[in-house]
Amino acid sequence: MLKRETRTAILELAARGIGKRAIARTLGISRRSLQKVLSSGLAEPPALLRPHKAAAHREQILVLHASCRGNLVRVREELLAQGVDLSYQALTSFCRHSGIGTEPKTAAGHYHFDPGQEMQHDTSPHTASIGGRNHTVHSASAVLAYSGMMFFQAYPRFRRFECKVVLTEACRYFGGAPARIMIDNTHVVVLRGTGAAMVPVPEMVAFAERFGFLFRAHEKGDANRSARVERPFHFIEHNFFAGRSFTDLEDLNAQARQWCDQVNQRYVRSRRARPSELFAVERTALRELPVWVPDPYELARRSVDVDGFVTFDTNRYSVPEDWIGDPVEIRATLSQITLDHSRRGAVVHRRLLWPEGRHLTLPEHRRPRTKRPAPTDRELAQLKEQAPELIDYAQQLIARGKKQPTLALRKMLHMIRDFPRAPLRAAFAEAQRYGLFDLDRVETMVLRRIATDFFHLEGDQRS
Repeated sequence: MLKRETRTAILELAARGIGKRAIARTLGISRRSLQKVLSSGLAEPPALLRPHKAAAHREQILVLHASCRGNLVRVREELLAQGVDLSYQALTSFCRHSGIGTEPKTAAGHYHFDPGQEMQHDTSPHTASIGGRNHTVHSASAVLAYSGMMFFQAYPRFRRFECKVVLTEACRYFGGAPARIMIDNTHVVVLRGTGAAMVPVPEMVAFAERFGFLFRAHEKGDANRSARVERPFHFIEHNFFAGRSFTDLEDLNAQARQWCDQVNQRYVRSRRARPSELFAVERTALRELPVWVPDPYELARRSVDVDGFVTFDTNRYSVPEDWIGDPVEIRATLSQITLDHSRRGAVVHRRLLWPEGRHLTLPEHRRPRTKRPAPTDRELAQLKEQAPELIDYAQQLIARGKKQPTLALRKMLHMIRDFPRAPLRAAFAEAQRYGLFDLDRVETMVLRRIATDFFHLEGDQRS
């Protein structure tokens, strides 16, 4: 079919009195096509009204589309069962052009933002390799709507506390605060209502007053309103997290800040500038930060358990042992946790961000344990004092004897106290030479020597 420009040229050349053969040769078309255009006298090409192959079965397709829950593969199978030979491509083309199972396309619209007018905030879950294991983290991002400057951090979970942390860090990163922050209708900020009727939680209102901005929520289903922050999440997942591993969450957030520095320097074709260049203009329009910006914290009260620990987020933090049973106040920021005793001072710990039930003990919170003496120390001391020449045998007796060591050493002490020293030494020396550690047999050897050498019975010829 000839295009509109060609048909217009044919009509104009014919109106000048140029012959058909010359027009056809000049425009490179057939004289038959030329004659059709001249006969119609219209520059607009005629519409193609070719009926679709599936149009005759429209009602069947509508019924099957509803019963098959929109699955066009099943719709085609049911059509074939009913004797309608229709290819899958023809079916999907007909449904697409007829609006069956598809939503009508609408223009996304365009939003204009002045410098410093708005910052958009949202979160998205991602999988990160931390400490050699895959963890699900929540990436919280903040993007200035005018310049496109981006900042994001990751947390094990996302609550009101983490929301205040990331917005505080974003304002510090940008060096100022916008007039408003656009959010989705998240319960972290929203108390009730949606969109323009959204009422934020009083805690978040007080937080926003510190920086001088307001929270605003977009209408339900209007995700394009926060596209400035929605679009970068795909980039974060497939650029930042791809191929990177982290030792811990602190390392992840440190690398994320460096990555944001690099990304904010890249050229953005849709803006025809780098975000850092546009930020030079927007920076002057941001509200100045307060003179002192404290770190957001969580507040809680606990009692010290019998083990000398305070539990917070399932993790246990040590305190001095004389605090056991006393109440303490917990002030937890993202990086550290402070345990405050009303009379005994405060203890500061590094905060464990993952709720894993771990124990964190400071050495100064536990008294040095006195070394308990070995069960045989007292007997060995007495033995060394009374018969130091038998110490070597006693130590071998502890290692190789069959009796309980303490009882064996006590039996040796009784033998030293009851028997003369000379036969005793000789018996123990012989026993040690042959590796004999049965004290009953050693005692027999001592008695035999005593009977032979030290006692003279009546009728003995030697007397």
